[in-house]
Amino acid sequence: MLLLALAAGASRAGQLRVQVDHRWGGAPLVIGRDHAPGLSVTRLDYLLSGFALRLPDGGWLAADPALCGYISAGSGRLAIDLGEVPSGRYTGLRFHIGPAPAENAGDPNRHPPDHPLHPLVCGLHWGWQGGYIFLALEGRWMQNPAAPERAGFAYHLATDRHRTAVELPLDFELGKRTTLDLGFDLAALFAGGAPALVPAAQASTHSRDGDPLAGRLAGALATGAFRGLGARPDFFQPAPPPTAGPAPPGAPVAPALPERFPAARFPPDNPLTAEGVALGARLFADPILSADNSISCASCHQRGRAFTDGERFSTGIGGARGDRNAMPLANLLWSDEFFWDGRAASLREQVLVPIQDPREMGSELGGVVVELIEAEGYPEAFEAAFGSRAVTPDRIGLALEQFLLTLVSADSRFDRAMRGEVELTVQERRGFELFVTEHDPALGLRGADCFHCHGGSLFTANGYFDNGLGHDPADPGRFRVTGEESDRGKFKAPSLRNIALTAPYMHDGRFATLEEVVEHYDAGVVRTPNLDPNIAKHPPEGLGLSDEDKAALVAFLETLSDTAFAGEEPRP
Repeated sequence: MLLLALAAGASRAGQLRVQVDHRWGGAPLVIGRDHAPGLSVTRLDYLLSGFALRLPDGGWLAADPALCGYISAGSGRLAIDLGEVPSGRYTGLRFHIGPAPAENAGDPNRHPPDHPLHPLVCGLHWGWQGGYIFLALEGRWMQNPAAPERAGFAYHLATDRHRTAVELPLDFELGKRTTLDLGFDLAALFAGGAPALVPAAQASTHSRDGDPLAGRLAGALATGAFRGLGARPDFFQPAPPPTAGPAPPGAPVAPALPERFPAARFPPDNPLTAEGVALGARLFADPILSADNSISCASCHQRGRAFTDGERFSTGIGGARGDRNAMPLANLLWSDEFFWDGRAASLREQVLVPIQDPREMGSELGGVVVELIEAEGYPEAFEAAFGSRAVTPDRIGLALEQFLLTLVSADSRFDRAMRGEVELTVQERRGFELFVTEHDPALGLRGADCFHCHGGSLFTANGYFDNGLGHDPADPGRFRVTGEESDRGKFKAPSLRNIALTAPYMHDGRFATLEEVVEHYDAGVVRTPNLDPNIAKHPPEGLGLSDEDKAALVAFLETLSDTAFAGEEPRP
């Protein structure tokens, strides 16, 4: 994307990017580590836009206003490519925290799957409330030095009035490829005195009218947090787009994607075809994949239960039991990692795991291949899907992946209400209001705070959270995959779509009903070291929901059932 203004008359152009180094004082910022006594940052994500370079004569060379970048200290996403810029000398950089107003008010689902403003890329869109969170700064702090428990803080800068301009002196000569290094010092926000943040005074801000802390946060960001570190020539190159493999025979097919859902990326090396999907559906339902031909994928993922099984722990061959609840299989097209702990990076990888797990299907892939070769119709089905009769573990995974990606659920009673076809009851509307409302008693807000982990049209943030269940030494969750202590006790937040059909709940199926789930978040949260800040910021005694509020939440959650997806007649 070429910077505007003088770009048209420039004889030479170079590639420019901005990279941010996050610090706490003089030390590198480490997400989850204490950088002040009893205070750690667990999330620092933000959006930058409105880039401009200052010319030696004091004028400005402005970028396309639609150009927006996403920075995440936790995931290591630290750079934004600004594209081609006229070569020459510049003396400063200006940018804004937050997208331009037109982008903030726009439909987030129109963006392609890799766009910084795509809800599943940045995780900063405010879902059904509209608009983006410009900067999310969350963490934990020791509210009472005499007590081991830590409270949470959640500072969310948002709304157009808080879009913050930052201007930095940077004197540099732009050559062929240049990186501008910026520093972002979090200690500047937490030092004593205004305009810095003081968790003990106010543990959260969500930038609503009448909340002065949002203005102080914006001021601190504009004047004290960022600085220019310098410019350096480098040889970075954007990653090349993935190269698609040879397309299998048959016309590509794809499920109809809901209008209100984010854009999705289909696997470029496994385009969906009618033949491939049909083969995957057949494999999914066939007990031939299990060692004793007794169970299939569909045994633990039943359509009538929104592709779960109704058991706390699923039963495998020989009556063996696992130790986690069967996850629902809907809208997997919008997920990049699978299992409760995210240990599989693709569906084709994930589907082969239960086939080989001795507590599930107990097979060896080589034996499965032999059985499929000898089974009637399978070699022909593989040929129709992939161009030859070869049966391989990779092709089994690809076929199952194609089928699973067609399982799109988006026609619940809630969806029909959003389309204006039906009306929610007063109780259901009250439940939705509680669902999307922060719990900030100091600001007069008393909600259930559900949307942080289950927001947007997918009703999941697709992240990993410690939601106050307490830590089980036998199952440390995401920690088992990453080895990071800050991931101990974290599990993937499943979508709440079809939640009334998928009991029991949580990774270990400990709650039998939605009423028990609501009761947990209201007053049953266990204060653990990695408890999500958006839960940890609540009072130790809980949310204090009334019986009517709890019933309203359950009533709303029941509107998320897509009965047609589950093979039932829709409820009017």
